[in-house]
Amino acid sequence: MSKGGISGYTHTQAQLDDYANQNNPNNDAYQANLNNHADQCNPNNDEYAGNKDDK
Repeated sequence: MSKGGISGYTHTQAQLDDYANQNNPNNDAYQANLNNHADQCNPNNDEYAGNKDDK
């Protein structure tokens, strides 16, 4: 059974590194992704996905 992820046959080393960073809880990119998602889901935040106003 496959674990998922991405293949070195179809992705560049930079893409593999970016994927690893975004899925490693010890990496800043992982935390930034969580923070961004939380901001987009929080109606009290300017980055909320429901805000369609151009500011």
